[in-house]
Amino acid sequence: MKLLHIDSSPLGQQSVSRQLTARVVRDWVAAHPGTQVEHLDLVVQAPRHLDMDSLGFRLGIDAAGLTDAQRRENEISERLVSQFLAADVVVVGAPMYNFSVPSQLKAWIDRVAQAGRTFRYTEAGPRGLAGGKKVIVVSTRGGAYAANPGLAALDHQESYLRAVFGFFGIDDVSIVRAEGLAMGDAAKAKALAGAEAGIGSLLAPPANEPGRLAA
Repeated sequence: MKLLHIDSSPLGQQSVSRQLTARVVRDWVAAHPGTQVEHLDLVVQAPRHLDMDSLGFRLGIDAAGLTDAQRRENEISERLVSQFLAADVVVVGAPMYNFSVPSQLKAWIDRVAQAGRTFRYTEAGPRGLAGGKKVIVVSTRGGAYAANPGLAALDHQESYLRAVFGFFGIDDVSIVRAEGLAMGDAAKAKALAGAEAGIGSLLAPPANEPGRLAA
């Protein structure tokens, strides 16, 4: 089994999402010995945002007609999408930035969203090609949105990631959420405790199936 561990927060050791993704990965490996873990730090290894060079694979340019810059960018896109497709489990650290995800994470999504690799268009509409994976999104937020109908419309973070992975054909997406992190010490402590409990519940094996992931 291969697990792809993705972090996107630039806050280093101060990052709550990084702390929680590390906990998820640690607990997963403990429950599934032998899991191969690959860590992708999108702050250290951030792909460039899409431009005319990195869009070469989408524009149908013949390989012989690519410039050196386009060839280098296409190699990055190929490496990222191949890494994603090879993973059985993907753990994504996704803090909310201005109601959405960090630009580093968006740049990664733009690289792996490739027609013919993670999705394709058919006469009946789009079809995902990356199904069969388990995705665990660690969602961190300074404010509280989930239980507040008045703020729910501002959530373009979790809703966006569910839509993207669903578009890729992945229907097994779980959210580990810690929100209200900037609303005072008590709220932060409650949020972290809730996230820790969520991780424990998510990875606890059913009583009749030791070592298996809970549904």
